[in-house]
Amino acid sequence: MSRLLFAACLLVTQSFAVAGVGRQALDDFLDGLTTLQAKFEQSALDSENATTGLMHGLFVLQRPGKFRWDYVAPRKQVILADGRDVWIIEEELKQVTQHYQRWALKGTPAAFLTTEQSVDKDFEIIEVGERLGMQWLELIPRDPESDLVRVLLAFVGPELRHMELSDKFGQISRFRFFDIQRNVPVDPVLFVYEGKDDWDVLQGD
Repeated sequence: MSRLLFAACLLVTQSFAVAGVGRQALDDFLDGLTTLQAKFEQSALDSENATTGLMHGLFVLQRPGKFRWDYVAPRKQVILADGRDVWIIEEELKQVTQHYQRWALKGTPAAFLTTEQSVDKDFEIIEVGERLGMQWLELIPRDPESDLVRVLLAFVGPELRHMELSDKFGQISRFRFFDIQRNVPVDPVLFVYEGKDDWDVLQGD
């Protein structure tokens, strides 16, 4: 019995030793973050887990409050946050939709990625462990009215390599990040929306 107790205590000790690795990676990623640039690949799954699209582009972040998603394939689209508004720019349609940033990003990963807002404020954090050579975290929104059901984050050391968003409609968006550059100079012009006279401007919620 003493050997069994010793083995059980050893397992408990080991589990405590590895607990929090994913959370530490998240904290290390956010600590001192000022800018981030990365190429990304985004895939979408519908409620039947069928792939509905594959997109590629460039993600640029500048804290506080600014980011830009440049989709280059299969069609061009830009999602730009300038610190006050979020602009969804559809080049082919000559159309842009304007959202008030504070409300548009509420309860989303963008809220803690772009500001120093605590992750715990909007999410319950669950350690998932190591898989595919990455440390995984599951974030469960605290707001029962959130469109998101859960967020998965995966890290290699302090680098964010994977993000997965599951919404209440059964859709899943997966992001893979690569060619990551941290805290390098970023042109502030990237976060300025310049309107065009012949484009339609729509007001979002």
